[in-house]
Amino acid sequence: MTPPRRDDAPGRIEERLIHEGRIVRLSVDTVRLPDGRIAERELVHHAGASAILPILSAPDLPDPEILLIRQWRYATSGEILEIPAGVRASPRESFRECAHRELREETGYRAGRLEPLVPLWTAPGFTNERVHLFVAWDLDEGERELDPDEFVEEVKLPLSRALDAVRGGRITDAKTLAAILWLAHLGPHSHLGPR
Repeated sequence: MTPPRRDDAPGRIEERLIHEGRIVRLSVDTVRLPDGRIAERELVHHAGASAILPILSAPDLPDPEILLIRQWRYATSGEILEIPAGVRASPRESFRECAHRELREETGYRAGRLEPLVPLWTAPGFTNERVHLFVAWDLDEGERELDPDEFVEEVKLPLSRALDAVRGGRITDAKTLAAILWLAHLGPHSHLGPR
């Protein structure tokens, strides 16, 4: 149970809705700062998303093969290399269910094992979006179910080449960087880390 908010505690005092869209809401909020002063903050409200790092090969191989997607993203003015990801279909859909669905829709693969990694804040300076990272193992191949406005190409590569792409600035997506670096530095393949 959340304790009642004190009147002088930091946080939102008032919310003014500016825009409500299909994926996000934008508000201008009046907030109390930690030092007691009052300020305005713009906030992009987001329902949250799941992102999945699919491991295609046996998990005990020294340099496992992973699956990324090359996807056209309007916000980046072009294509980026990233892990499959997407927004929850409804507030009732769990982030695990979302991960299973997005993996299937964007790649056709179904995960035998789906391990949660960590939820991460994407840009806490202006949005409350959290992306829940997962790693998927024991994959069975199937048919993709792309939305009509999704342009996705699968890219299979060994973890070592993905790390080279991170070092070379060819992978710049934050959720993808976090997932690849987790696998290389904290996962069972941590020997593939910095050279």
